[in-house]
Amino acid sequence: MSKFIDRVVLHVRAGKGGHGCASVRREKFMPLGGPDGGNGGNGGDVILEVDPNVHTLLDFHFHPHAKGGNGKPGEGGNRNGKQGEGLLLKVPDGTVVMSTDGEVLADLIGVGSTYVAAQGGRGGLGNAALVSKSRKAPGFALLGEDGQERDLVLELKSVADVGLVGFPSAGKSSLVSVLSAAKPKIADYPFTTLVPNLGVVLSGDTTFTVADVPGLIPGASEGRGLGLDFLRHLERCAVLAHVVDCATLEPGRDPVSDVDALEAELAAYQPALVGDAGLGDLADRPRVVILNKADIPDADELAEFVLPEFEKRGWPVYKISAVSREGLRPLTFALAEMVAEYRAAHPKAEPKRQIIRPVAKGDSGFRVIQDPEVEGGFIVIGERPERWVHQTQFDNDEAVGYLADRLARLGVEDELVKLGAEPGASVTIADYCFDWEPSISAGVETLMTRRGVDPRLDQTERIGAAERKHASRVRRGLVTEDDE
Repeated sequence: MSKFIDRVVLHVRAGKGGHGCASVRREKFMPLGGPDGGNGGNGGDVILEVDPNVHTLLDFHFHPHAKGGNGKPGEGGNRNGKQGEGLLLKVPDGTVVMSTDGEVLADLIGVGSTYVAAQGGRGGLGNAALVSKSRKAPGFALLGEDGQERDLVLELKSVADVGLVGFPSAGKSSLVSVLSAAKPKIADYPFTTLVPNLGVVLSGDTTFTVADVPGLIPGASEGRGLGLDFLRHLERCAVLAHVVDCATLEPGRDPVSDVDALEAELAAYQPALVGDAGLGDLADRPRVVILNKADIPDADELAEFVLPEFEKRGWPVYKISAVSREGLRPLTFALAEMVAEYRAAHPKAEPKRQIIRPVAKGDSGFRVIQDPEVEGGFIVIGERPERWVHQTQFDNDEAVGYLADRLARLGVEDELVKLGAEPGASVTIADYCFDWEPSISAGVETLMTRRGVDPRLDQTERIGAAERKHASRVRRGLVTEDDE
């Protein structure tokens, strides 16, 4: 049996960036060839794009993991690595992208609208791109960054022109089946319809879509019945049509009370995307009242009795029978006219452009806070410091010295001094913890010796954290001096 899926959790992971290459040109009769390591390729992005041929999130229900391609590492001879292959995911029109916390990240309306769900990691620079006047032949390269990884909630809000609302078994599915070529499930028991049904209706020169929303009951806006699951499919409907069962035999129900109960639910429900949809609250949408099942004598008599009551409210009222097809033609023309008026007042949404906001002038791009778990320790928070740490080869002293230079130029050293950091203080950046040693003269231009070595790292004779920890355990009698 086919499924209609309108809410899924998608796990996306962009591709990793390729590592840069540390290479030196060695060729006969070519002295001083110099560094020629190429850059790594960027990782592939994961992108969501609206496709008119996709109408459900079913594919993501069965395949909830999406991954972009990894970038290739750079090579010698100044050859850059190949870019990672991006992954393009097709989604239906009206898909809302949210974080797991409920924050709306994107509202994809209009064919061609796109959203970068996960950004690919940057490729690392090769040693040819790291040459400077003090570092003629870098013996290291930068590592590629990991791609962005996160969980997203995709929620589909049907983009239909007319939304049919009504109590269970009011005849909404039957009406969709006679107005369009759709063939929804129809039966004589409540809540037969468990998913929204969409049908395309042609009336004269106007073509519009009709959405049959599963039966609503009092309390739907608070989660009773199927209300909360499918009320969102009404958010983008330009016209709301009350389908009233004039032949119901349930005690305490009549057409007027049914409509009043549903109006209360529509007024209580607050769309999450009022500003984006531009249609306002559900209570403000144009209304049509459809008195159904007029082929039954008692129902026809009741419809004639309540018709003036709805006309007093200024709503168009149509008496129909989905079985005998009585009154369908004027109803179709009326709905087409209301939809045409809406489209004239609201031009078709164009794909939203990506907005890039530049960093404010004077923004350092980082901040330093006290470490709540380590006495005298600090934590450096910022996109650039964290990215630089992830790019560093910590088994290469020259690469570590280069990281220290970058952090010093950014102002991290000065900020630590202002906050009273002592030599040997624990400084955490991203997932790495360092012993802060200001005496290595970070940021000072220093001539390098052999490749892969930074002489500044050997200038201090202060013992490291591991040695201090061992000495402390010796004093407490836990180990001896000879124990490793």
